[in-house]
Amino acid sequence: MSELAAPPDLDAAMEQYRQELTGYCYRMLGSAFDAEDAVQDTLVRAWRSYATFEGRSSVRSWLYRIATNVCLDLLRAGNRRARPMDLTDPQTQASAVLSERPEVTWLEPVPDGRVLTQTADPAELAMAKESVRLAFVAALQYLPAKQRAVLILREVLAWKADEVAQLLDTSVASVNSALQRARATLAAREIRASEAADPLDEEQSKLLERYVAAFEGYDIEQLTTLLHEDAVLSMPPFDVWLQGPAEIAAWHLNQGIGCRGSRLVPTRANGLPAFAQYRPSATGTGHDPWALQVIEISAGRIVGLNAFLDTDRWFPLFGLPEHLDGPGGSGGVHQEAQSGQVEQ
Repeated sequence: MSELAAPPDLDAAMEQYRQELTGYCYRMLGSAFDAEDAVQDTLVRAWRSYATFEGRSSVRSWLYRIATNVCLDLLRAGNRRARPMDLTDPQTQASAVLSERPEVTWLEPVPDGRVLTQTADPAELAMAKESVRLAFVAALQYLPAKQRAVLILREVLAWKADEVAQLLDTSVASVNSALQRARATLAAREIRASEAADPLDEEQSKLLERYVAAFEGYDIEQLTTLLHEDAVLSMPPFDVWLQGPAEIAAWHLNQGIGCRGSRLVPTRANGLPAFAQYRPSATGTGHDPWALQVIEISAGRIVGLNAFLDTDRWFPLFGLPEHLDGPGGSGGVHQEAQSGQVEQ
């Protein structure tokens, strides 16, 4: 057969596992686009080497082995995806400097539908959502590549130590040691808590309804009442970030004043509530893309406003419209862009 041909059962298996492989590669790489590329590379390698697959493991395990090797190859370059909070100290609104860094610097958001496989087990689904949160994936980037793989396979995907050892061509003792070191590193990072929001509970729904009303009405005083005292605003690809309701309010009333009159369209990203923000168009008609907002919530308050500004990348990935006509846009926090349900 052709080197890129594969029997129907392999094609079916590849499609069956594409979503979970994308989730695995996203956690490893911290980039939605790199994860997509890694999975595609994994499937091409599988097609090419299928004749040598002897069935000593399941097709799923074999695909994970290939995907792990693809990710380890990519991570040898040494680049670590980060959030602005990982790179600089907080600035004040009065002295904030918009310093842009290259795309490869940044931890990227990802649509839930690309990486979260539906399951009937609530605990399993909760773990999956927890493990794609921005704060958790950012913390994973501090781990050496093999420790990262071990922790994801053991803690997130619940593989047994001997299964991971076989996948990585190492010993169970080495796997257990790597897992212990990875846990210690993550514990030292003190990952900030935030709550998954699929489905939204009543308190989260009301909080987001108030947020939409305050943001679209540009009632910044009301918006600040929804923020935790240590809430953070970040705006990749700029490395600036601000902390605290007063600084966030000052930003929106000064450098960010162009956001007045914006409309928000709900979507889902990283197991968290998210909104596509559209600012009034310079043409005077409708609204144009401005940011993908990923909202972190904890204990009834917003703790993170993550505004990803490269909308040419994010809006197509999330299946979001290129333009909003008319005066409205949000339609309530329970309506979601189709991006949260993307199928491959």
